[in-house]
Amino acid sequence: MAKILVVEDDRLVAELLKDRLQLEHHKVELAFNGQDALDLAISFHYDLLILDLGLPQLDGIDVLKRYRNKGETSPVLILTGKNQTHQKEQGLDAGADDYMTKPYDIRELCARVRALLRRSASSTSNVLKCGNITMDTEKAEVKVNGVVVKLVQTEYLLLEFLMRNKGRIFSADELLRSCWDSDTEATEGAVRTYVTRIRKKIDTDGSKSLLQSIYGLGYKLDDSD
Repeated sequence: MAKILVVEDDRLVAELLKDRLQLEHHKVELAFNGQDALDLAISFHYDLLILDLGLPQLDGIDVLKRYRNKGETSPVLILTGKNQTHQKEQGLDAGADDYMTKPYDIRELCARVRALLRRSASSTSNVLKCGNITMDTEKAEVKVNGVVVKLVQTEYLLLEFLMRNKGRIFSADELLRSCWDSDTEATEGAVRTYVTRIRKKIDTDGSKSLLQSIYGLGYKLDDSD
């Protein structure tokens, strides 16, 4: 399960790609021009970007360069026109991780997405641990004391984000930008609600919750004493 930004000015193609990626249980957002794409990419966390290079307002190469110049490291798959070798070279030199040429086979594109996500995950770990909580990001499976715990999508994304950043404190606003859709109308109250739901599923009787509220600052997941 990953949060993916698809940048494609052809709305029909973008919606079809979104539908296909959602079948693989990804959370997908769309942008239809370069400026909107850049604003989203630097304001919210995405695990992967699929970026068409032929965009209005701001072309894909500029989006990619500015994204990388902000220090963003999420993998980027660029989409180029047929026989546009120079675009491929420019894109890869600007920081793209892979490319596909239009028209593409959507099954191959999804396979490349899976490969990029695996490669990105392998730089950290597919198995995250915090105390008695274990998360297998390949299987999108969470266990507490070895027992599988069922989480809905937002609960899973929030817990995964905190597990990948164990010990760090995040404000409710930072969590909203990292784990919710960019067009969400959710408030800090929604964060509190989901934190409560997660605690009910991961806390064991008589033990201190690993998902801590830090008064005036936010939340963190921490297994240190």
